[in-house]
Amino acid sequence: MNNMEIDSEIRLQDEKDPLKSFRNAFFIPKDDKGNERVYLTGNSLGLQPKEAKTYLLEELEDWAKFGVEGHVHARRPWVEYHSFFSESLARIMGAKQEEVVAMNGLTANLHLLMVSFFRPKGKRTKLLCEGKAFPSDLYALRSQLRFHGLDDSNLVLLHPREGEQSLRTEDILAKVHELGDTLALSMLGAVNFYTGQFFEIQKITQAIKAVGAFAGWDLAHAAGNLPLELHKWDVDCAAWCSYKYMNSGPGGVSGIFIHEKHHALTDIPRFEGWWGHDSESRFKMPDHFQPMPTAEAWQLSNAPILSMAAHRASLDLFDKTSMQELRIKSLKLTAYLEEILNELGRKYQTDWSILSPIDPEQRGCQLSLLLPKKGRALFDYIQSHGVTADWREPDVIRLAPVPMYNSFGDLNRLKKIMIEFYETH
Repeated sequence: MNNMEIDSEIRLQDEKDPLKSFRNAFFIPKDDKGNERVYLTGNSLGLQPKEAKTYLLEELEDWAKFGVEGHVHARRPWVEYHSFFSESLARIMGAKQEEVVAMNGLTANLHLLMVSFFRPKGKRTKLLCEGKAFPSDLYALRSQLRFHGLDDSNLVLLHPREGEQSLRTEDILAKVHELGDTLALSMLGAVNFYTGQFFEIQKITQAIKAVGAFAGWDLAHAAGNLPLELHKWDVDCAAWCSYKYMNSGPGGVSGIFIHEKHHALTDIPRFEGWWGHDSESRFKMPDHFQPMPTAEAWQLSNAPILSMAAHRASLDLFDKTSMQELRIKSLKLTAYLEEILNELGRKYQTDWSILSPIDPEQRGCQLSLLLPKKGRALFDYIQSHGVTADWREPDVIRLAPVPMYNSFGDLNRLKKIMIEFYETH
């Protein structure tokens, strides 16, 4: 098949894509000549929905028009603004509406969750996490240990077997069983930021619960990336950010999941703030805390309206499709990217390897490419020729074709640019 036939086939793939209209709902970054870049870093910062500006301006207009009265008279009253997200987030997370709430930033929320669910007592003092977790998670976990007067020996880190890049579920389950009644809380990243591995949340959660520990998850790279069923899987708690696959802007508002079985517990440790207080009496200013009967009880402060406006714009797009539909396209895009990488690897006899799991069910949108040689040179070349990718020291390029706005044509352009590199270097 010649290049013209390949290009025609790719165009046909994009024309038949049932989600193709979503691409037009986003601003695609352009190069100096006005050409759209191939944007493959939605795993770091998602693109801006075009409606985000409109939603933000509406809140600014209501602020100008009403001042403080915007809390009740804005077209979307600020006093209940966080509740506008519950239905959408519940669908994305596989949760009940009362189990989710948008609030704070990711690491702040992880700390708040650990206040409630990391309760070391007696010999049950261990925290479990993957060894190659995002550094901020490790900072949070270690500081929680210190807060409880415990040292780093209580942080159990999971590592792949020698010569392997991904963790095996059987090894995670074996470690959980080995820790037994010493395990207090597991706080794994549902999708590993470095390799893109998607952990078997249900199986791992069941094993954690079986030894009497709490199962928490960091969904930073899973939210908006993969179908989730947090309630069904009996997850105790989880937190996520909204600026990656959920396209809600740099530093966008985070969110949490608290399983409903924990909502009515009056003795659960929890840091308290007035937005977690019962909404019926909140503005009567009582001096004793009465928690909301939902995950909203974990809120501290009133909603950051301007940040949340961008979040609304993104969630409105998610409401027009489903995580299952997005997943179908994601599998096709990532399979095509894998095919490109393998083809070029054979043709140019590169020494690169794909760090991400080969099994599509064990990964999301991201493929991580390990390049012991010429890695930085390749990255710099594709960056300077219209591709926005992500470099991780010392030798990894992360590529994330996001189904909501990336196309098969994007990946075909990446292929041609990579061919240019190897033909000239």
